[in-house]
Amino acid sequence: MAGNRSTARRYAEAAFEIAERDGAVDAWLDAFTAAESLLAEPGLTRLLANPAIPAASRHALLEQVAGERITGGPRRLLQLLVTRGRIERLPEVAREFRRLHRLREGITQAAITSATPLTETEVAALTAQLTGMTGGRVEVSLSVDAELLGGVQVRLGDRLIDGSVRGRLERLRSKLATGAL
Repeated sequence: MAGNRSTARRYAEAAFEIAERDGAVDAWLDAFTAAESLLAEPGLTRLLANPAIPAASRHALLEQVAGERITGGPRRLLQLLVTRGRIERLPEVAREFRRLHRLREGITQAAITSATPLTETEVAALTAQLTGMTGGRVEVSLSVDAELLGGVQVRLGDRLIDGSVRGRLERLRSKLATGAL
């Protein structure tokens, strides 16, 4: 698994360098979105990854499916992934490319999980607070997990800020168990 991540990272870094050099990062982002939707069909991905099918046939299939939606550098990347038998890694390459883009733009991802759906006002207040903490723009994704009982958990990069009732109860239980109270 780690090898796959590093492979995807290498492809994404090379693609990002090319996209930045050409001033085409947004075009690459659009192309990754289009390619992911095209390859969402597992049968197509299996065909493109099948080494028993001649490479020329797999490339022809890619050309037919991609049409004019994916051109230039992104298409060449897809062809390279097909040639090297790594087309199934495209979602990981795209995810890593997006991460590099957010990093360049100074955008931090924040995953907010709450016990109940948050109002727009609550989301705006949390986003403002996180923006102040990071000193840059924050991209928020929301989810609901009733097991939190109340409050919120925020994953900011590799940091977890646990303001949930469940988290507080678990910390209290731990202190009681160790006699630290």
